[in-house]
Amino acid sequence: MEGFEEIKAQAKKIPNISPRRIFTIIVIVAVLVIFLTGFYTINPEEVGVIQRFGKYINTTEPGLHFKIPFGIDKLTKVKVKHVYKEEFGFRTLQAGIKTKYSTRDYEQESLMLTGDLNIADVEWIVQYRIKDPVSYLFHIRNIEETIRDLTESVSREIVGDRSVDEVIVLSRKDIADQIAIILQQHLDDYDAGIEIYTINLQNVNPPDRVKPAFNNVNSAKQEKEQIINEAWQKYNEAIPEAEGKAKKTIEEAEGYAVNRVNRANGDAQRFIEMYNQYRKARAVTKKRLYLETMQKILPRMEKVYIVDEQQQGILPLLNLEKGGK
Repeated sequence: MEGFEEIKAQAKKIPNISPRRIFTIIVIVAVLVIFLTGFYTINPEEVGVIQRFGKYINTTEPGLHFKIPFGIDKLTKVKVKHVYKEEFGFRTLQAGIKTKYSTRDYEQESLMLTGDLNIADVEWIVQYRIKDPVSYLFHIRNIEETIRDLTESVSREIVGDRSVDEVIVLSRKDIADQIAIILQQHLDDYDAGIEIYTINLQNVNPPDRVKPAFNNVNSAKQEKEQIINEAWQKYNEAIPEAEGKAKKTIEEAEGYAVNRVNRANGDAQRFIEMYNQYRKARAVTKKRLYLETMQKILPRMEKVYIVDEQQQGILPLLNLEKGGK
């Protein structure tokens, strides 16, 4: 009884509130609720997806909008310009100037069997955007998990068709491009509303247990390539030099042949012209040829003897030196 009397005493202390004041308070609270839950803002990199009692109604663009409050309309903001990222074979704990990575072992994701039955440790990143927010929200459950499963499946398929050398060194860009194309095809088939932005193969190495053997093989291949390159260098030095000498010899021979032919043609032409002059004046030409010939011969003679045509013998006219042979 004492407790009941105490409650009655406390109730008497509460001031009486008129119905009009209560109605005013209710209206003010309702307006505040409508204002706070009905109006919403969409940022420039987002769109708003509106559901009414769970059914999709429309998509709103960036700006200030209104929806029916009291839980009738539900708003979901989707960042359509944001680039999302999924990492495979490693995890980034903190990005920045000094990026920190997780020390956990993710070999169950990164170890892959190549086409030549070798094993490669592949770490890669998938970056994507949301191109259709409605499909992204309503067509696939657990979209991130689906993207990871599809990416890993496609990556293992592509890597399984390549040799370990192609995966680690030779064709990394081609492999990444091919993974992106096939992954996009699968996502489009599922109507996931996802656009693959890029795929980057971060670190591709042989497993730690076989790295020494792999390094030895690479060293042997590099030595082989070096020897081949040196041989090609010597070949490129020797062959052009030999070709140059051969070309020079041929050109000299051709020049000599042209010179000889021209000289022969000139001599023949000169002979023909002399013959034509000889036919016109035989005596004059004959005497001129004789004089020209003697002009060439006499300067080379040590002694000259002039013999008279009427002389019967030549010995009496010769003043031979005594004791001469």
